[in-house]
Amino acid sequence: MGEATLGAPFTVSDRAFTRVRGIIDQEHDNDLQLRITVSGGGCSGFQYGFNLDGERQPDDVAVERDGVRVVVDGMSLLYLMGAEVDFVEDLTGSYFCIQNPNAASSCGCGNSFSI
Repeated sequence: MGEATLGAPFTVSDRAFTRVRGIIDQEHDNDLQLRITVSGGGCSGFQYGFNLDGERQPDDVAVERDGVRVVVDGMSLLYLMGAEVDFVEDLTGSYFCIQNPNAASSCGCGNSFSI
């Protein structure tokens, strides 16, 4: 897994960048970016959200490489400092996941966590 930008508040693996690039190419829309959010809910207290959009918000923090952007809003970033965004393909399917050093625990599905 490679870091996208040295000193960035979160990192993005090579696999995640490659997957986002594939989606952008498939959609023929270079304005798309992967947006990661954290909201209350899920089985552990907080849950991750992954969306593709072309909207930039004033408080977005982006990690970008080769024209591919992964963005996190300022509020969600508080929960994602030092985290790594990855893309996994295994027997259960393919999905984006977060390796979050701030999470005290996470649920079995990996989409929610507590601090």
